[in-house]
Amino acid sequence: MKFGYFDDANREYVITRPDTPLPWINYLGTDTYCALMSNTAGGYSFYRDAAHRRILRYRYNNVPSDRTGRYIYIRDNKSKDYWSASWQPVNKDLKKYKYECRHGLSYTKIKAQYAGIESNAVYFVPPGESHEIWRIKVKNNTKKPRSLSLFTYAEFCMWDAQNDATDFQYNLNIGQTIFKNNAMYHNTLYHVNKSHFAYLWSNTKVKSYDGVRQNFVGPYRGEANPIAVEKGKCSNSLAVGWAPFGGMNVNISLPPGKEKEVVFVLGYAEKMFDEELKVFEKYKSIKNVDRAFNDLAVYWNENLEKYSAETPDKAMNSMVNIWNQYQCMTTFNWSRSASYYEAGGERGMGFRDSNQDTLGFGHQIPSKVRLRLMDIAAVQFPEGRAHHGYSPLTKKGSNEGFGDDHIWLVLAVAKYIKETGDINFLNEMVPYNDGSKGKMYEHVQRAVEYSWKNTGWHGLPKAGKADWNDCLNLSGPRGMGVSVMIAQQFVMACDLMAELAQRSGRVLEVDNYKNMGKEMKNRINEKAWDGEWYVRAFDDDGNVVGSKSNEEGQLWLNTQSWAIMSGVAEGERARMCMDSVKKFLATKYGIKLFHPAYTKYHPELGYVSVFPKGLKENAAIFCHTNPWAMIAEAMNARGERAFEYYKAVLPSATNEIADIHWTEPYVYSQMIAGPDHKDFGQAKNSWLTGTAAWNFVAASQYILGIRPEYDGLVVDPCIPAKWKGFTVKRVFRGSTYRITVKNPEGVTKGVVKMTVDGKEVPGNMAPVFKDKKVHDVEVLMGAVK
Repeated sequence: MKFGYFDDANREYVITRPDTPLPWINYLGTDTYCALMSNTAGGYSFYRDAAHRRILRYRYNNVPSDRTGRYIYIRDNKSKDYWSASWQPVNKDLKKYKYECRHGLSYTKIKAQYAGIESNAVYFVPPGESHEIWRIKVKNNTKKPRSLSLFTYAEFCMWDAQNDATDFQYNLNIGQTIFKNNAMYHNTLYHVNKSHFAYLWSNTKVKSYDGVRQNFVGPYRGEANPIAVEKGKCSNSLAVGWAPFGGMNVNISLPPGKEKEVVFVLGYAEKMFDEELKVFEKYKSIKNVDRAFNDLAVYWNENLEKYSAETPDKAMNSMVNIWNQYQCMTTFNWSRSASYYEAGGERGMGFRDSNQDTLGFGHQIPSKVRLRLMDIAAVQFPEGRAHHGYSPLTKKGSNEGFGDDHIWLVLAVAKYIKETGDINFLNEMVPYNDGSKGKMYEHVQRAVEYSWKNTGWHGLPKAGKADWNDCLNLSGPRGMGVSVMIAQQFVMACDLMAELAQRSGRVLEVDNYKNMGKEMKNRINEKAWDGEWYVRAFDDDGNVVGSKSNEEGQLWLNTQSWAIMSGVAEGERARMCMDSVKKFLATKYGIKLFHPAYTKYHPELGYVSVFPKGLKENAAIFCHTNPWAMIAEAMNARGERAFEYYKAVLPSATNEIADIHWTEPYVYSQMIAGPDHKDFGQAKNSWLTGTAAWNFVAASQYILGIRPEYDGLVVDPCIPAKWKGFTVKRVFRGSTYRITVKNPEGVTKGVVKMTVDGKEVPGNMAPVFKDKKVHDVEVLMGAVK
């Protein structure tokens, strides 16, 4: 069952009915201001930090769902009938109410028709600004003049999201609003800190207002039937305690066939009666609203023009060219801190998460990646381990003890340098969490050395609280539990460090890293090979996890894919372990984490066995891990299988089965219920997931095979045999590469010829150009002798 379609020409997903299985959302904002926006105008806004700069309130896991939001009510003053410009929260009969929502790149448009009135609302955040614009056009499609009233619904949060939802004896007594300059100001605690406030302003004369929620909504009522809208006017109330609110009423008269445009601006500022006044003055002119929206289009054009592909698969094109890159930007900006599944609490920016997010973003704005890597490294301990996350406001670290966090920094730094050629980044001085400083090279060096020294059973790296799988908890009283996945990551990190040392002039350290990597590789192959696959871990008592000898949880995906990615598995073992994945783990909706699922609680393994079978870490399809299998099969030269796995979790490929999949068909989700669960195929936790970055890496760098390296762009596709070719435009270090790949022999892998600007070059690497010009690369695939 479909609820919409892709409009790739406009880079929009069009939702044709509002009653989607779950709220299908968008993220407005490209920098410090973020607005989560559902297809029915639900959601909330914050500035920089969803935990401590929450602007709008949102009630999670609520009935009715997706409340509250940024609502605009339309009232017919003659009939006294009223409705929402976004269907919710009034929820008119869909036989009479016509609806369309277009989610675009950092904007959302909602079109509605009811009772002869057409409304077109556009919501967006101008680039670089700390406010959002609600622009609504209302048109009279009848032959009679209409008298209408518009009302806004903006429920202000008391800034601290956790306190706002819990400490009512306190926060119900601090709320304050004032009405001035045709705007409702939320100034709770401004007299104390003088540091921040919010506002809701209109370019049209406000006839009445309510700064207190109770006065606008009325007793024992809700968003669906507020008393102010029912009566046709607000009570001009202001908050001194209770719930601060942005309810404003403007009146419009429309002759037959005419339309009226009204602008509302919700924003954040830090100096009252100064910053916001410039915003008000600016948007008195509709032309400036037009310019701001155009600036947003220019911003995304510039970013998406840096990578585009044309392949024989339409669904892949939609994702690779638009939605996957867009989601990568969103995860880069907000890590896992604020979504419809993460309530925007103290989690902040993840160390492991943010390192991985840079992998899908480096080609767009490499300068931001550089700064982010410095922020991440600054919450590393001097000995090499790292905090698990940090606050986007204070940049201070939080939580610690995970066995893998620090290793991800090595991968992210190496990938950044390959993308940019910025080898001097390794000499950048970056603080540790205690205030001491070291070069970036020392940060990644200490990360590797920490795992080399911090070992448990069989000389493998200790898992700590957990590795990538947060719910596989092996750190018991002995502190000896180890992760084979971290060991494999360590091998990759050593290879990367050896190359970084070589290229940065630290040649005396190269052999040391090679030897460490070789030794760890030997330990893994000696102690962790189970005959047909690699085991997953050894618990605190030294018992194996992920072996044929286990009753449950015998085969795990991650240690098979990472065995190939790290170079631990070669030849027959590389094929054998991935054949086991195909046989036991692959399903029509993606590859599940392990098999078989746990049916009873295993305290020695932690939370992994808490979940019902087929959900989350207990044998669900974790979409984050699927691209690792795609990469592994591409490295195994099995293009059919790599692409099969890619299509299985591709969101755009689920558009026809949205009633099964549930989450948005234009972005990746964290997980899909596995075959052991009754809701097999149903997804959860969309948007903010490492799935986005890794799928873009798998698609662009391993299936299409265009990979940045230190000395140029490698073109090494691994595609379905039926593909006759594809094209890619790729900006690399300032120059544009127009790459044409031809596959006349129908092979899945193998490059037999490459020409650059008409001249044949050896191998399959296009060289680095510093001229910022366009260069044509032609690649001929064929059987390599």
